[in-house]
Amino acid sequence: MRLRYLFAASILATAVAAASTTPTLAQQVTLKLHHFVPAQANQQKFWFEPWAKKLEQESGGKLKVEIYPSMQLGGKQPQLYDQAKDGVVDIVWTVAGTTPGRFPRLEVFELPFLSHAIGEKTAQAVWDFYQAYAKDELKDVKPLAVWGFGKGTLFTKDVVIKTPADAKGLKLRASNRQTNDAFALIGAHPQSIPPPGVPEALAKGVVDGVVFPYDAVIPFKLDELTNRVSEFGGDRTFYNTVMLFVMNQAKYDGLPDELKKVIDANSGAALSRDLGRKWDEWDLLGRAAVLKRNTPIHVIDGADLDAWKKATEPIFPTWIEERNKAGDKGAELVKAAQDLVAKYSK
Repeated sequence: MRLRYLFAASILATAVAAASTTPTLAQQVTLKLHHFVPAQANQQKFWFEPWAKKLEQESGGKLKVEIYPSMQLGGKQPQLYDQAKDGVVDIVWTVAGTTPGRFPRLEVFELPFLSHAIGEKTAQAVWDFYQAYAKDELKDVKPLAVWGFGKGTLFTKDVVIKTPADAKGLKLRASNRQTNDAFALIGAHPQSIPPPGVPEALAKGVVDGVVFPYDAVIPFKLDELTNRVSEFGGDRTFYNTVMLFVMNQAKYDGLPDELKKVIDANSGAALSRDLGRKWDEWDLLGRAAVLKRNTPIHVIDGADLDAWKKATEPIFPTWIEERNKAGDKGAELVKAAQDLVAKYSK
């Protein structure tokens, strides 16, 4: 009996010793990343998958990321932020403008012709502004990147939009509150449709056109579903939206310090700038897809561009007054955003 007891004790000690020498298995963490575009989109292939691989390599295999495109884990795109906040998933990529008014200071970059037409420049300005003026707007999550893209472009069916008057009466998809107001000012009928619903809306004639960066052409089949394109000239963009790549705070807080360092090294200002640059690259791919279809592209410039700026200028004092009523100094927020865009435009 004593020999049997000693043998069992020996086996138990060996198992404990083995477990203590294999911390990698014990500490392995799998993060679920949820997003709204198809798996064939640029974001999946050239951002999420390389980013996940980098985290795994730099953590020695202790961090793994499972990627779920096209809202595969349920819900609708405007619910993504709350999914990360509430811990339904670990990480999400979403668009701030699809939840109007929730991130009011960050909205400043969605004012017409404020953001730069080059995504890398806008992205840096957005991150710096977030750090200085809007941290409390994302206090419920761990922000991994906060940025904007470059040039917003009009994609329409059978009608070429050159002046604001050309858009009068058209049903145009708006991606955020400021674009919605801009379309309303020029007499169009703005339609608020989250990105995943755009292909169906175009196919069924619910909208006559949409505003997007060129990067959206391939995932949302804009080259197939529209046949006219209107670009805005100049170095500022008519339309932009702030994008958010965020993580559940409790999930981040529960990671060992060594894994937090891996997350931190692959997020923040550097990632935000890189994403702005990636959008510029993906815009070229989307524009090439449009040209491959022989779709005519009209550049809105000169007097026509001035007309667009003049027509949408009233949005600025309205937004400033809203922020003033909320206790902010609206004009100072606008100037801060403009100064940051100018800083990175040099």
